[in-house]
Amino acid sequence: TLQRCLPLPTLRGEWQSGLVGSRCPGKVSPTGWISVLNEDLKQMLESSKDSAKLDAMKRIVGMIAKGKNASELFPAVVKNVASKNIEIKKLVYVYLMRYAEEQQDLALLSISTFQRALKDPNQLIRASALRVLSSIRVPIIVPIMMLAIKEASSDLSPYVRKNAAHAIQKLYSLDPEQKEMLIEVIEKLLRDRSTLVAGSVVMAFEEVCPDRIDLIHKNYRKLCNLLIDVEEWGQVVIIHMLTRYARTQFVSPWKDHGKDENNFYESDEEQKEKDQKVKDTYSMDPDHRLLLRNTKPLLQSRNAAVVMAVSQLYWHLAPKSEASVVSKSLVRLLRSNREVQYIVLQNIATMSIQRKDMFEPHLKSFYVRSTDPTMIKTLKLEILTNLANEANISTLLREFQTYVKSQDKQFAAATIQAIGRCATNITEVTDTCLNGLVCLLSNRDEIVVAESVVVIKKLLQTQPAHHGEIIKHMAKLLDNITVPVARASILWLIGEYCERVPKIAPDVLRKTAKSFTDEDDLVKLQILNLGAKLYLTNSKQTKLLTQYVLNLGKYDQSYDIRDRTRFIRQLIVPNEKSGALSKYAKKIFLAQKPAPLLESPFKGRDHFQLGTLSHTLNSQATGYLELSDWPEVAPDPSVRNVEIADMLPKQIRLVVLHVSCVFLICSDSEDTEKKAKGVSKKLNTSSSSVTESASSEESSSDSKSELDSKSDSESGKSRSTTTISVPAKTHELLHRMSGKGLAAHYHFSRQPGIFGDHMVSVQVTVTNTTDHKIENIHIKEKKLPPGMRMHEFSPIECLEPAGSITVSVGIDFCDSTQIASFQLCTKDDCFSVSIQPPVGELLLPVTMSEKDFKKEQGMLTGMNETSAMIAVAPQNSTRLVIIEKLVKAANLGVVPSGQDNIHRFAAKTVHSESLMLVTVELKGSSTAQLIINTEKTVIGSVLLRELKPVLSQG
Repeated sequence: TLQRCLPLPTLRGEWQSGLVGSRCPGKVSPTGWISVLNEDLKQMLESSKDSAKLDAMKRIVGMIAKGKNASELFPAVVKNVASKNIEIKKLVYVYLMRYAEEQQDLALLSISTFQRALKDPNQLIRASALRVLSSIRVPIIVPIMMLAIKEASSDLSPYVRKNAAHAIQKLYSLDPEQKEMLIEVIEKLLRDRSTLVAGSVVMAFEEVCPDRIDLIHKNYRKLCNLLIDVEEWGQVVIIHMLTRYARTQFVSPWKDHGKDENNFYESDEEQKEKDQKVKDTYSMDPDHRLLLRNTKPLLQSRNAAVVMAVSQLYWHLAPKSEASVVSKSLVRLLRSNREVQYIVLQNIATMSIQRKDMFEPHLKSFYVRSTDPTMIKTLKLEILTNLANEANISTLLREFQTYVKSQDKQFAAATIQAIGRCATNITEVTDTCLNGLVCLLSNRDEIVVAESVVVIKKLLQTQPAHHGEIIKHMAKLLDNITVPVARASILWLIGEYCERVPKIAPDVLRKTAKSFTDEDDLVKLQILNLGAKLYLTNSKQTKLLTQYVLNLGKYDQSYDIRDRTRFIRQLIVPNEKSGALSKYAKKIFLAQKPAPLLESPFKGRDHFQLGTLSHTLNSQATGYLELSDWPEVAPDPSVRNVEIADMLPKQIRLVVLHVSCVFLICSDSEDTEKKAKGVSKKLNTSSSSVTESASSEESSSDSKSELDSKSDSESGKSRSTTTISVPAKTHELLHRMSGKGLAAHYHFSRQPGIFGDHMVSVQVTVTNTTDHKIENIHIKEKKLPPGMRMHEFSPIECLEPAGSITVSVGIDFCDSTQIASFQLCTKDDCFSVSIQPPVGELLLPVTMSEKDFKKEQGMLTGMNETSAMIAVAPQNSTRLVIIEKLVKAANLGVVPSGQDNIHRFAAKTVHSESLMLVTVELKGSSTAQLIINTEKTVIGSVLLRELKPVLSQG
């Protein structure tokens, strides 16, 4: 930038000599350089040439982008706001948006220019002028801003309307008294059908009037349907708002509708009626289902915030059986950077407490990596602990043993706590965990030992009677452990169960009394407690020792120690001043304490909405909007209905009316009157929007498919019952010349394998072309790729001359076209042979309806879809020929189709049972599109390559 401002020789020569031009003699500081640069930019901005002004503005915007302060140039820049050059004007507005709040007085001088710019032909200038105007935070211009926002909300450009929605929030923060007028603008913008505006106006709604749910009713279905096309930032805002809305408008899908116990005196019919009533108590509102259905595709979004927003929506709104669909998407986010991982893992930790089954299949995804930071390790450990159960605890404990050895001591300590929680929650492994923790007491690392002591102390409280030896072992460690919390825990254990170790407890008190003055306050308190308990249970041995400890505590520097000492002395040592409490000293000190409850630290966070700042901090943040409880009775759903007459433009309504009239004229005269009434009723009554109500679309499509199937069956078409007889294609396995008179051929029977579900059935025909018997024909030395299996046929004892026999072989090709090599042997010779399957023989046909086909195909898109355009021979364009050709090439099942130009086939792979959906759509008489949808993308590509020439050849 400096080189462009000053000539190159000046920079290199005069900078070294301490001079910069003739204006700055002497040494120039960095501040001086900036002032020189600013002077040059001011001169360029005052130039009469637009090229110089444009160059100056580009440099100024570049300075702002680098974080440099360019506020001194405000007076020079603001003069150019009325420039006729559109490029200069754009850059000036970029600058003004940045500094209008800092230089409000100077910005006010140009307010008339901003007002004129609101009517500029260029939408970017109009939007920029509105943004600058809303950035001038001076109460005196509130009326001007209000008028500008109202005009911008009716602008033809969606970009300008979007900026109007942004300005609403700024004006509301400047003057909250304008709320009612702003709500009118929000209500108007909520009716906007542009995806560019939707996210911004919902954000304005959340800031200004989040409690005005009535504004959303008429726009609910529209927002649900626009959601997929809104920008990612807007998707997050809309999803959070719709989550709150749904919690106020729909009944809970989580209610337990289980059957009551059968009354002994109830008849079977009464019980059936009762069960039917229970069954019919809940049915999901179509609008509730619309929201869930339209947000589900967003789980595939590349934006982590969008995926997290959809996940929290399913968590708070979906039936428990459907909420598990978010687990795979959340686990996918764990490949992101550590900040995203931290937030996602926090939310998973909360979810895993209530619904373990959601994340149990992804257990290995939460194993800790050595490269993970401590915060990520701790959260993964928390999730693993939440997911622990009888089935996977042995695996997790082996994993935890590795974590305990970690160099990260904070993580190692957290692992020990996790082991303690597992021992508490799963009684089958309590003893195993306890023994493992006792072994850790001999660890060289003091932090590990200290944490183990604390956890063992909590575990022993659950069943102290069985673990007297462990208490003795821990008492011996007191000489070596220096961590205060661990020492205090050991002393508490010995004091609490002093009657179980009567010989060791007094000796422990003697040792700790010696070091009393050097101990931490926490340890001192436990020494005092130990002395008090021993005084009450074994006063003969410990009376003098306890008094000595109490005397030490009496003069301690800590207030807490001195207060505890006075309290204990008055309670256990009776004298004239002692109150009535001294009689109950033993009950007070030696009362049974409840065992500690080891719980997840995330257990209390579930009352916050997932994915919010409040949930992350576990504290209510400013601006947090709580989710309301589900209503007992759903409010009237008709409030979300939109009148077609209000929704559609006048031209479209005329077209609908015209089409309806034509339809009526062409109809039978008997039904004309009824249909006319129906059309007028549809146009005038309240109903779900044609473009918004997905539930009505779904019902209409269902009824249409039913009508199609009925018409097909009635007309006698054989679409659903097409049967094609395909002759088996025979392949040569062994030529008679190579086999010394033994010949072998094979073909694929296309039947479910009799040797196993994953095996392809192969029929092998062996022929004896010699004039003598061939004995002991069998299979030997199978050479199969990894994972492939083969079930051989039983040995053929004898094959007569000119005789042949067919045997069955089962081969698991593992959904691949790899060669299965083996030796076909007789009594005297062995011959190397191989079987390689065509990809079409790795399939089994599947029977399904057209509706199910479309549903499955909708879930297998993107990378799971391969397609190609092919030239179709004229004789191959009829339905029967297409079916015959494709079924001959691959083992496919024919799916009924309601369209003459679309032919559908379904199959599944033999090994993995993955669906393989094939569609042939005729585009004309000579071209067709071949589409294959499957998770097995490699097999899909190979099948596509093999099917392409089938229809193109004559």
